[in-house]
Amino acid sequence: MIEIIPAIDIIDGKCVRLSQGDYNEKKVYNEDPLEVARMFQDAGLRRLHLVDLDGAKEKHIVNYKVLERIAKGTSLTIDFGGGVQSDMDLEIAFNSGASMVTGGSIAVRNPELFSGWLDKYGSDRIILGADCKDHKIAVSGWQESTAIDIIPFIGEYKQKGAQKIVCTDISKDGMLQGPSIALYKELLHNFPDLYLIASGGVSCFQDILDLEAASVPAVILGKAIYEKRVTLEQLSRR
Repeated sequence: MIEIIPAIDIIDGKCVRLSQGDYNEKKVYNEDPLEVARMFQDAGLRRLHLVDLDGAKEKHIVNYKVLERIAKGTSLTIDFGGGVQSDMDLEIAFNSGASMVTGGSIAVRNPELFSGWLDKYGSDRIILGADCKDHKIAVSGWQESTAIDIIPFIGEYKQKGAQKIVCTDISKDGMLQGPSIALYKELLHNFPDLYLIASGGVSCFQDILDLEAASVPAVILGKAIYEKRVTLEQLSRR
């Protein structure tokens, strides 16, 4: 059964969503992320993907106090991303209550440091962020594109011990037009044992079933919940 992971994205301490990573296309859904996290917990969900969008833009953790509040106020297993660019950022994230940390930009800019995190903390606690547009990796909260193709990028980190990977097709994110199933099938064809966490584009409950049918292990969804395209009642029955 596919693992359901709700997402909370944070700007200025508030729960927001962007469209295709565009900070100018911001919509605030709740002033209190803890309230949203408790809503997910009450629905029987156990995981949370928490993203510090301010941190991603500033290249260091900004909203760690939000992480701390949610970690203390719920029993959710939190994976945290956004702005984790140094050993200090990683320490702040874990000390603030993250069970796992997702690193994307750092894995591109400082592969030696990110590989060291994999060695030290293990693949259960360090998740590789492999977000792309047209197969090319993007960094800095998707504000910068690179020439790095996603397949060799994942392949190199698989060899270094990465097992869990969050992959967002940026062109799909926040658009409510369906996930990039063809991309995920391609990744799983190349890396059959990958714990692939699909992210972006989920528009309805059928999209989740389609991802499950494609053998995708886990899915992150946010806007579909906030826009009531997918209900917590549907998710709680999974």
